[in-house]
Amino acid sequence: MAHEPLAHEPLAHEPLVLGIETSCDETGIGIVRGRTLLSNTIASSMDEHSRYGGVVPEVAARAHLEALQPAIEAALAEAQVTLADIDAVAVTSGPGLAGALMVGVGAAKALAVSLDKPLFAVNHLVGHIAADILTGDEVEYPTVALLVSGGHTSLLLVRDLVSDVELLGETMDDAAGEAFDKIARILGLPYPGGPEIDRAAATGDPSAIRFPRGMSRASDMAEHRYDFSFSGLKTAVARWVEQHEATGEPLSVPDVAASFREAVVDVLVTKALDACARHGVPRLLLGGGVIANKRLRDVALERAEAAGVAVRIPPLSLCTDNGAMIAALASELITSGRPASTLAFGADSTLPVTTIQVAASS
Repeated sequence: MAHEPLAHEPLAHEPLVLGIETSCDETGIGIVRGRTLLSNTIASSMDEHSRYGGVVPEVAARAHLEALQPAIEAALAEAQVTLADIDAVAVTSGPGLAGALMVGVGAAKALAVSLDKPLFAVNHLVGHIAADILTGDEVEYPTVALLVSGGHTSLLLVRDLVSDVELLGETMDDAAGEAFDKIARILGLPYPGGPEIDRAAATGDPSAIRFPRGMSRASDMAEHRYDFSFSGLKTAVARWVEQHEATGEPLSVPDVAASFREAVVDVLVTKALDACARHGVPRLLLGGGVIANKRLRDVALERAEAAGVAVRIPPLSLCTDNGAMIAALASELITSGRPASTLAFGADSTLPVTTIQVAASS
């Protein structure tokens, strides 16, 4: 019985969907009606993790437990709806931190069963793409999507949001966001590293130091054309800092920060535009929390314009992990006639991006 889908009649109107996102350190509750955003409530536990210099999975899971109910209540109040009004519940099934995902999955199942509403278990990464439909503009397909966050760096070819997402490449080691955190630590800057690196780089020279561009050599192109690696860059920065400290040479933190950031941005944008060119797709969608990096946005827009590629960037509030993007993806699934998920799914920390919806009933 527990594995049966929740059977319901197809909706004759734009679905009102409540989305739950708990893949990392942000408890996101979003409510959408069709493609209209009604609420995007986010409770972050970043301050709790900052004392450890990074996200601690156990701390994140406990923070989700504490934040879920208040966040749901706040989202309902902002959207001016009640739980009884909700047509469907959506939740991130993966990828992400297993313990954190379990909290959201458990809450979503409880809500769906208690409200007797259909449940849609969806992919976190595809959710980042779905965030763009909440801008009010029509999304054209196919599009190349570059998703850059603390836990993921992925390059995707999206032919159809609800049925055809292809993974072109991903990070082989640290995600870009993780690299920013680690370099910030090396430079003595606080966590989270992204905003701190940005602040330090503001007065630095991005061409002061030529740091390596990982996975960009000719020998990498055959197997890893669209993959990313930031471990070599991290090591190069660490050695640069160590050598200067050992010899007593003056070290310009702004120059190191700016040069490091430039290396990351260069690789991300170069590979994304190469994917657009090779697949004949003149559209690039940027998503994920690291898109808040202004240098990344500026370089992407400048180089894409020169290449004849149109760039779409959702509002920054929809780039970080949030429940609205999860609700939006479920709304598209419902509108496309996709059946609800059964209750047979769990948290999947390594869910592949090609699995857009989990445990859909046949």
